[in-house]
Order: sequence, then structure tokens, then C-alpha cells
Amino acid sequence: MGDDSHELPYCHVSMASLWSHEPVPRASQTKLIAQKGHKIISTPRNRDRLPKIPPYLAPLINFVKLPLPREAHLLEGDEATADVPYNKVQYLKVAFDGLKDPMTKFLATSDHDIDYLLYDFAPYWLPDIATGLGIPNAFFSIFLGAAVCFLKPQSLIEDRTEPEHFTATPKSIPFPTTVRFKLFEILRIFESVTGDASDVSDSYRLQEVLRCCQTVAIRSCMEFEPEWLHLFQELLGKPPVIPVSLLAPAEHEPDESGGMWRTRRGLTDNEVTKLPEGFEDRTNGRGLALER
Repeated sequence: MGDDSHELPYCHVSMASLWSHEPVPRASQTKLIAQKGHKIISTPRNRDRLPKIPPYLAPLINFVKLPLPREAHLLEGDEATADVPYNKVQYLKVAFDGLKDPMTKFLATSDHDIDYLLYDFAPYWLPDIATGLGIPNAFFSIFLGAAVCFLKPQSLIEDRTEPEHFTATPKSIPFPTTVRFKLFEILRIFESVTGDASDVSDSYRLQEVLRCCQTVAIRSCMEFEPEWLHLFQELLGKPPVIPVSLLAPAEHEPDESGGMWRTRRGLTDNEVTKLPEGFEDRTNGRGLALER
């Protein structure tokens, strides 16, 4: 991060993220930005879960970790969604919201002027802070346009109050689609959508981020879902929606996971995790399942 006068001009781009179940798109995003010659500041613990950064990019990336505030329902080291079972993610959001003041201080007192700030939907308080500090900012959506259009009501006010409301196509979607929740899917996450221990629902977080951000950078492309991206921009009005591609790993630079899926650990260390019934039959000839 030195002040070598021979260096080319660069931007300081800060990335704030909680959800670590999507390391590959964020790793790809980090690498693509760094390849343009910019410096990057990323936060917090998700840095440890990212695929290894190539040596030629390492000097361009400075990871800054903000300690996650303690929360009574979380164990030591529970700092990301991969660390906790689903029913404890709500407490992780409580702790994450406790980063509001440290994040504000970091942005306001950084050794380098931050030229751009990227964030996901969880820190709904961050767009206003960034704008107040004069930092251009964007919501980086790992969700496709179809998912965001379904989740974002046209009025920006969530009026779906029952699980069954999410099993039908919203009136704001004007063309035929099968994009909707199955009842068992929405029942599993309904509390987080409408409100949980954090006292701030995921719907509200998304609505506030979309309302206050200056730009939306979405992990999608026109070639893949043009109708959804056009609809998203129409529903959103301002700010502009910018597709940034699907951010697949480059062929010559595979990520450390090797493109493999793995089952997540159970609620306890002794819990046996099993593949879904019929999974091996459905994927026969299209992949390889290993047990250990």
C-alpha cells in the first residue's frame, strides 16, 4: 500500500460482506478488480475462506479484519454463515449490525481515501453512511435478476405477510414464469424474510439497500436473463443496474475448491450428513460422489 510515486494511479475499493456461502463470486470479483491495477480493502473474516489469491495479485489486495462484536447465542469463532446452523444466522446478523460504528470509523479514518464501496444486502445501514462520507457506493448482488425481481416488491414495501404469498408470482412480474417458492422452501426461511431476532427482516434489509445505494452491480448478464434485468431496472427506477457477468472462475485459474460441491457439517460434530435420497441416481454419469 506504499506511496511509491512510480506506481500507476489506482482506486481503493472497499468490500464489506457477511455471507460466506458464496466465496467464489466474491473471489472472482476481487481478482477482476485487482487485475485492473486497483487496491482493495476487504472485510472481515470471509477473507480466510476465499480461494488462495494468486501471487501476482497479492500485493494489490489489503485485507482489513474488523472484529465481530460478541453475541450471547454465538460461540467463539462464529463469524460467518458457514460457521452456524441456519437457526443461528439471525444472531449473526445481530452481531453484524454491531459493526455499524466500527465500520463508520474505519471508512472515515482510513489511511487512504476510499474511492468506491461495495456491499451486499445485510448491512442495510451502510449505503447512507458511505454517501454521508462522500464515498461512491454500490450494492453487489450475488442474486440473479430473477431472484431479486421476485424478492423486491414494486412498491419497495413488503406486503406479503403469509408464507403462501411467496408461492405465487408477484403482480409486479408481467410475464409468465415459474420463479416462485415452494411452500416447504419459504417455511424454512420465513422468519428471516419477515423478521427474526435481529428485529430487521431480510426483506427490509434488501429494500433499504436498494433504496439508498447509488448503483446496483448484479452478478448476471443480458445474454442469460435479459427480460429479468430489464424488469429489475424498471421496478427499481434509480439507481442504475449494471450486470457484471456471472463471475465464473477463469479456465486458466481454477479456484481452490476445484469446482466441487461438498456437504456442510451438521449441527454437531457427531452428526452424520447424508446426501439427499436419490441424489446419486439423478447425477449418475454427470459427476462423482465421494464418501469419507
